[in-house]
Amino acid sequence: MEAFAVPGLPEFEAGDDIATEIEAACDLQDGDVVCVASTVVSKVEGRTADLADYPAGPRAREIANRLEELTGDERDPRFAQAVLEESTDLVMDEPFLLSETRFGHVGVNAGIDRSNTGGAELLLLPKRPSESAERIREGLDADVSVVVTDTSGRSFRHGQTGVAIGWAGMPASRDWRGETDRDGHELEVTVESVVDELAATANLVSGEGDDGTPVVVMRDWAFGDHDGSDNLYRDVEGDFVRQALREWSYDGD
Repeated sequence: MEAFAVPGLPEFEAGDDIATEIEAACDLQDGDVVCVASTVVSKVEGRTADLADYPAGPRAREIANRLEELTGDERDPRFAQAVLEESTDLVMDEPFLLSETRFGHVGVNAGIDRSNTGGAELLLLPKRPSESAERIREGLDADVSVVVTDTSGRSFRHGQTGVAIGWAGMPASRDWRGETDRDGHELEVTVESVVDELAATANLVSGEGDDGTPVVVMRDWAFGDHDGSDNLYRDVEGDFVRQALREWSYDGD
């Protein structure tokens, strides 16, 4: 497999056509996977905001005061309000905000970014990133798949990695259950999140900070002859970590 960043892309702004810019900068081939950073998707979809857009309600002020008390750092209740409005579920509210977005992704601060925002104070995640991926895919001449990526922390590990928050043209995962390993044993639980693996690979190539390479192409990768699924996010009923967090409280130590 080859992975390479698409060179020469502009600084994207609201209303720009991502597919057109990719086509002008890169000769795509059928079967390519095009990974696009959520930051540029959000910018072209006008998902920028300022703190003034989120007058803080009582719950946001309560959260900000509590976090300030716990961390000693000043917290803006308007930011807490933005997180609340971008979330369907607040999984944790201390010592940081962990929330579920409207499309099912669970992340810190509902994925709201305060860097590389294009001049605004806040950059929100795309509203429906899989639909965004499909629009980009439809605008490209080659028969490709598209993955919208973001960086996210993980439980039990330091650091962030690239993850998929939207995809089109391929399933989210490939299912190895029912196949056999090299010893002939049947695989019973292996479901591989290929969109996350591709997103993490793209993140290695695109970099962080001011690298400015938000689109990465994967070439000569194939899904293979496997069953697929788009069921990337766990249902609450089967998410035992989330259930445990509902019963957990932070004591500040």
